[in-house]
Amino acid sequence: MSESEIPRVPTGVAGLDEMLGGGLPAGHVVLVTGLPGTGKTCLGLQFLFSGAARGEPGVYLSLEEEEPALLASARQFGWPVDEVVKAGTVKVMRLDPKQTHQNLQRIQSDLAKELKALGAKRIVVDSVSLLNMLSDDEPSRRNTLFGLAAACRDSGATTVLTAEADPLHPTVTRDGLSEYIADGVILLGYSSAEDGHRIGLSLRILKMRRTAHARTVQPYRIGSGGITVDAKAVDFGRGP
Repeated sequence: MSESEIPRVPTGVAGLDEMLGGGLPAGHVVLVTGLPGTGKTCLGLQFLFSGAARGEPGVYLSLEEEEPALLASARQFGWPVDEVVKAGTVKVMRLDPKQTHQNLQRIQSDLAKELKALGAKRIVVDSVSLLNMLSDDEPSRRNTLFGLAAACRDSGATTVLTAEADPLHPTVTRDGLSEYIADGVILLGYSSAEDGHRIGLSLRILKMRRTAHARTVQPYRIGSGGITVDAKAVDFGRGP
């Protein structure tokens, strides 16, 4: 299948879809990583509720916030949260990191079936950084992460994973593994203005398999309607 034939899934983030040539490649597992406060959860929610507006069922798999707190955050951006949740178009699933054994069994055996049964077209997992709490050693952590990605892929949905960046090396994740199981990586970060005082936000697409994409670093903001990327300066001489 040529690049022009790859179905696209719009993220709902103005500017980002332009950088991606129309949206995320359908069926991809895409990692969104960044330091705290850069809008990872916001981007995930925006992706999910944008799909709901198009009638696409979505699942939010949370390892952090409980459903009431998560939906309260989403309401701040003016999205029709209660309507789509009541209609069942968006479903929040919770993986409590304290329930280690049950969660590991669910990820390895049952999660793909659950996602397929729900008919999910979009999945958000927030955040895979907490998967480390489910395992005591590196091989187990790796198997859990790969199992989660496999379950999402097997469902046929397009998936966004969020992960915390390493504070000492903000271009990589804390676990150092998530980048390798993902088909694409979007990096959210902080940038300083020339005067050295103002702090802005910048987005970069580090990789996106099987498709071209803009490779520039673009400013973005988090406003009343969610995230907006300033794509005016995008270099559309995309690389592979």
